[in-house]
Amino acid sequence: MNFDQAPWLVIWEVTRACDLACVHCRAAADPLRHPLELTTEEGFRLLEQVREFGDPLMIFTGGDPLKRPDLFELLSYSARLGLRTTLSPSPTPLLTAEAIQRFQQCGVARISISVDGPDAATHDGFRRVPGSFARAVFALQEARRVGLSTQVNTTVSRHNWQRLEEMADLVEACGAQMWDVFFLVPTGRAQSRDELNAEEFEQVFAFLYERSKRAPFVIKTTEAMHYRRYVAQRRKLEGAPPVKQADNPLHRSLGINSGRGLVFISRTGDICPSGFLPLAAGNARQHRLAEVYRHSALFRALRDTSLLRGKCGRCPYKNLCGGSRSRAYALTGDYLAEDPRCCYQPGPDTG
Repeated sequence: MNFDQAPWLVIWEVTRACDLACVHCRAAADPLRHPLELTTEEGFRLLEQVREFGDPLMIFTGGDPLKRPDLFELLSYSARLGLRTTLSPSPTPLLTAEAIQRFQQCGVARISISVDGPDAATHDGFRRVPGSFARAVFALQEARRVGLSTQVNTTVSRHNWQRLEEMADLVEACGAQMWDVFFLVPTGRAQSRDELNAEEFEQVFAFLYERSKRAPFVIKTTEAMHYRRYVAQRRKLEGAPPVKQADNPLHRSLGINSGRGLVFISRTGDICPSGFLPLAAGNARQHRLAEVYRHSALFRALRDTSLLRGKCGRCPYKNLCGGSRSRAYALTGDYLAEDPRCCYQPGPDTG
């Protein structure tokens, strides 16, 4: 799929307000809304511009989107425009059975709930709010009851990486359709000391690959683009054909990276390549979203894999993977540098 003209994923951070205080929060969220958040009318105009891209996946995230009183208006408008509308609410007391029912009535296709441990002790310690694990499991069960598709998001860090087998069992027990495994990027409140090293990444990849063979749900990763390289290597060793974008609609996301198939809009309208790569190429209040995505120097550079430096620039998998541009920027200050958490070493003549 050619991502030069349109993204596959559009993520709008409708607010950073949230009543949780998660140790890894990208947004460094706090309980209060920002006075310069996009208004309801500005949100409507933004969604209309998203629709001009065709049919990208439209994700409403936060903070906690439920901290916005106009959330249901925005969700309904998104669905009426024909956008595939998904939502990432926080498991707080605002996430009631009534709210989940309203999501379904608004036309939301899927909700994603963050669960960062297989039990309350692990998850609530991560989220720093007692009771959040129980609320997360309740939300997944209630969504399933009303017919909403569900996804579990898990951030892998030193706190929980040894318990992923139990986490996968929980995802299966909750009946989720997808498990999105996030790999920590040291932005917001997240600290680099909580990250896994490159060899530990590979160990997690091995587990995810083997579990994916028998899981009744789809497994994907966020900010671990080199999992695609790992899968390609394993399938080649096993004599299996490579995964192609045409095989399944889910595989349209192959090759996505910051600014390449992905665009993020902050609470105040900043247009960024990713929520983990906090560099603004424009603002939705002054610039058209498509113009920024297609023509800004930042986005164009991120889509040009010939500009990648270090071993990412030499890597034969750079068009499939490309390394985490967010992690490269967070750890080196250069968004085109090699991914510091990849242990693959391309040969000297590859590229």
